[in-house]
Amino acid sequence: MDKQIPPKHIIHLDMDAFYPSVEVLDNPELRGKPVIVGGSKQRGVVSSASYEARKFGVHSAQPVATAMQLCPNGIVLPVRMARYKEVSEQVFEIFYHFTPLVEPLSIDEAFLDVTGSTRLLGSPIEIAEKIKQMVVVKTGLTISAGVAPSKFVAKIASDMEKPDGLTVVPADKVREFLDPLSIKKMWGVGKVTQAALSHLSIHTFMDLRQVPVEVLEKKFGKHGSHMHQLSMGIDQRDVVTFHDVKSIGHEDTYSKDIFDLKLAKRELLSLANRVARRMRRKGLEGKTITLKVKYHDFVQITRSVTRHKYTNDSADIYSNICSLLEKTAVGKKPVRLLGISLSNLADIGFERQLSLFNQNGPNEKRKELNKTLDSICEKFGGRGIRPGSLIDK
Repeated sequence: MDKQIPPKHIIHLDMDAFYPSVEVLDNPELRGKPVIVGGSKQRGVVSSASYEARKFGVHSAQPVATAMQLCPNGIVLPVRMARYKEVSEQVFEIFYHFTPLVEPLSIDEAFLDVTGSTRLLGSPIEIAEKIKQMVVVKTGLTISAGVAPSKFVAKIASDMEKPDGLTVVPADKVREFLDPLSIKKMWGVGKVTQAALSHLSIHTFMDLRQVPVEVLEKKFGKHGSHMHQLSMGIDQRDVVTFHDVKSIGHEDTYSKDIFDLKLAKRELLSLANRVARRMRRKGLEGKTITLKVKYHDFVQITRSVTRHKYTNDSADIYSNICSLLEKTAVGKKPVRLLGISLSNLADIGFERQLSLFNQNGPNEKRKELNKTLDSICEKFGGRGIRPGSLIDK
C-alpha cells in the first residue's frame, strides 16, 4: 500500500498597500487620507494606492489623471524605490528567520514553505501569526497572510481579509473554500478567458470543476486542463528560492509625447546602451530583442526578432530595434513610452564554446570598446555615452 504524502504548509505573505503605507509611516499626517503613489498628475501611472483611495476606484496601472478624476482629494506622491527596498529588506529578513524556503514574488510579496519548520517553530498558523507580529513591531506596517497546502490556494487566501488579514485553508477544506469563488480569482483568467467561460455558464470554481476536463481541453487546450486542476486546488509547484533571469530590459515613460521619429530613435539608442550595459554586468547575452511601444492613447504593442547569434552589444541591439521600429506607427502616432528588452539569454561565451572560429575579428574589437565604455560609465554615469557612429542612424 502506497504511503500517503503529507500536505505541504505554504504561507503567502503580502504587504498591505505597501508603497502608500511606507509613505504614511514616514509622514503620519497622511494617515486616513487617500494616498496615491505614482508618476506626475499629467502623465504618470499609479504604482499603488492606499485603501482610502481604492474606495474611489483608484487602482495600480491606472493613469494618475484618471485617478484624480475619481478621487479629487487624492494626495499624489512620487515613487521612492530606495526607501521601499530598505523596508522590504527588513520584512524579508523576518521571513528567513522562519524558513530558508522563501520565494520572492516582488518587493512586498513572497511564498514561504514552512513544512520543515513546524517541529521547532509551531504550527503553520502560529508561524504566520508570529511573522505578522514581527513585521508590525519591526516596521510599523501590516501584512496579510494566507496559509494553505499549495501556492495557488495560499495566494488566494492572503487576499481574502485584507488589510492585516490571516486566512487559513486546511487540506481537507480546499474545495469548500474554492467552490463559491468567482472564476476571476484564478491565475491566467483574464477578461477574454472569463468571457469564454461565461459562454459555457462557468462563473465559479465549482462550475469549472464540474465541467468534464475533455470539454475544457477542446475549448482551451492545455490551459483548459490546467484550469480544471486549479479549480480542485491541485497545484504541485514547489516554493522556488531562486529564479533564473528570463529577460533584461529598460523602458521610459516620457513627460511629453514623442511625435518625431528621429527623437524616438535617439531615446531608443539610449535605452539600447543601458540594456546592453546591464547585460554585460550580469555576464549575459541574448538572442531575442523586443521593442515595446505605448502610444498616447495607452494602446501598447511589442515587436520582437530572434537572431541566429547571441549579443549584448549596443550597436547590434540598436540596429535590430530600428528594423522593428519600421513595423510600428512611431513617427505617425504620438508615443508616451518606449522600451527594449532582451530574452532567450545565455552566459557570455556560451556560443563561443560551440565555435572556435572568429576569435580575433571585428567582434572582439567591439567587445574591447564595450569594456572601455562600461568603465567610463561606471565612473561618470553613462546615459549620454554612446558610440558616435550610431547617433544619426
